Amino acid sequence: MNLEKVIAGFFIILAMTLNFGFFYGDMTNISLHSQYELFAAIAINLIATTLKLGDKTQMGSVLLATSLVADIQLIAAATVWTIGAHVYTLDVETFSIVISLAGGALAANIISVILYIGDTLKSKR
Repeated sequence: MNLEKVIAGFFIILAMTLNFGFFYGDMTNISLHSQYELFAAIAINLIATTLKLGDKTQMGSVLLATSLVADIQLIAAATVWTIGAHVYTLDVETFSIVISLAGGALAANIISVILYIGDTLKSKR
């Protein structure tokens, strides 16, 4: 068993599940989406991104790209939420943008997990 692959897989899958946990729920009900869960999703996504930096393969490049997309979208979601809450009033329309950005990050994380599983199945023992 390769401990490095286990740790990388753990953070990649944890990033996706935290992102899903934040994304899941009614888009119009702000109380169903925790700001702490969004922060945790950002932090774990950044850790997963740093773990993907050392891979020099073509698959590693694609995994890094999907991770960077998820990072940018989650950071954008947190930025919109912060600006909406502190500069303007956080209404349903603004919060739907936050959820939509988190949904885009979730799509990138799902692609990353699928590619990671495919690469793991393809690799020789």
